[in-house]
Amino acid sequence: MKDKILNILKANRSEWTSGADICRRLAVSRTAIWKNIKNLKQAGYNIETQHRLGYRLVEIPDFLYPAEITAGLATKCLGQQVIHYHQENSTNEAAKKLARQGAEQGTVVVAEQQSSGKGRMGRHWHSAAGADVLFSIILYPEISLAEIPQISMLAVVAIAKAVEKVCAVQAGIKWPNDLLVNGQKLCGVLVEMAAEADRVRYVVLGIGINVNSLPLQWPEEIRSKTTSLRAECGQEVSRVKLIQAVLEALELLYDQWHQQGFAPISKLWRTWCVSQHCPATVKTIQGNYTGWIEGVSDSGALLLRMDDGRVKTFLSGDVSLAVDG
Repeated sequence: MKDKILNILKANRSEWTSGADICRRLAVSRTAIWKNIKNLKQAGYNIETQHRLGYRLVEIPDFLYPAEITAGLATKCLGQQVIHYHQENSTNEAAKKLARQGAEQGTVVVAEQQSSGKGRMGRHWHSAAGADVLFSIILYPEISLAEIPQISMLAVVAIAKAVEKVCAVQAGIKWPNDLLVNGQKLCGVLVEMAAEADRVRYVVLGIGINVNSLPLQWPEEIRSKTTSLRAECGQEVSRVKLIQAVLEALELLYDQWHQQGFAPISKLWRTWCVSQHCPATVKTIQGNYTGWIEGVSDSGALLLRMDDGRVKTFLSGDVSLAVDG
């Protein structure tokens, strides 16, 4: 009911819509209309009320509400179901809980603020409340465990495409799934899953993008190697438009991956990659390895030529480039 009333007000944006008209169109009472208008106001929507004129939507809050994300979203699956939190420990943890309960494929869990956001290799993901984009997507791919890293790689390509579309910002990918602008980190991707033997039960794809946060909002130790879209564009960016663009690009690539395999995704990924044919150190839980990045295999593994001439293959790890950019 609340979303239907909101859509009516949006369709007649900045103009008055009478309560009688809303009642007639939705076949509900004036009391029901008033209660839902009150709830919309409490959610941050600026709605004017005038006797005999009715209601007028003046301003939409800068929140990632389900009604805002799904409005005009050009996907068939991803983002058609959105769960919103003003504050959550971790969208990935919330999404995993929903996946265990059988949530629909493509369900998105989004938060305005995370208190325990996670990055790769157990690091904490810092974000600014109400300024950045933090969300997780539930997927049920019929794939082997060895194919899981490919999901994060197609995801970062989708994010790079969305950033260019919405903000005209050219970003580069550092293996496996960091998005950089001028050598500074803009975005991170974290893939978690549950599996039985060789069967993947579900995958949770977590995405964090620095959108409208600024250096003073970041911990001092990461300021020199972090950036945001606002810092790059010089103006605020619509978080709703960005998340919609990510979901739309991601669904196209996800479907292509299922239909054609990883080869076309890998080709796209390479065009955005900045961590190829250069010296680097790969940090893993087994230790650090220094050498020359030869490239990436067709399955998405990093190929590092060691000092002794051997080529070592990495399915996961953290890459430090000798020269970023």
